Amino acid sequence: MDYLFLFGVAGIIIAADQWTKWWVKTNLAIGEYWAPWTWIEPYARFVHWHNTGAAFGIFQGMNEVFKVLAIIVSVIIIYYFPLVPRQDFYLRLPMAMQLGGAVGNLIDRFRDGYVTDFVSLGTFAVFNVADASISVGVALLFLSIMWRDWRVKKQAEQAAESALPDQSVQPEEREPEPDQTLPEHQKDQVDQEVG
Repeated sequence: MDYLFLFGVAGIIIAADQWTKWWVKTNLAIGEYWAPWTWIEPYARFVHWHNTGAAFGIFQGMNEVFKVLAIIVSVIIIYYFPLVPRQDFYLRLPMAMQLGGAVGNLIDRFRDGYVTDFVSLGTFAVFNVADASISVGVALLFLSIMWRDWRVKKQAEQAAESALPDQSVQPEEREPEPDQTLPEHQKDQVDQEVG
């Protein structure tokens, strides 16, 4: 059941990544770009690009290094995924997204010797579905850890507050005991009786 979610999400990402890359390689020559409307070209377009580095075109020429890194990351995710509680969805989902992205680009590296990138937004580096999945997964993982830490801290504060005595409840006020001293004329009478 644990791996069904992991491989299900990762499989959808890998399929989307590989299909979009196939479409780009089939329809666009290397360096060629396309946009559905001319007015959107300066802001968003598809361009056929080869990347031998990491996501978003950094560290070019290190294809073999990133093959090894992708394998290591994938193995770590597969190993640790069952240890994450099932109710911790916002930790499990980012792990599945990162696995899908890592394997999607790893397929390219072994098959082609490079990764096919095609999404170009403004002046931002060209990327693909796998890159986007890894990046969004990392961001979600970071936010999930921050949220979990904040929640644990909040629960600890609430527990500490509930352990303190409630200052709003005042101790019961005892009614003053009646004055045991006798009035002066009764004291005189008692003294006479005793004398």
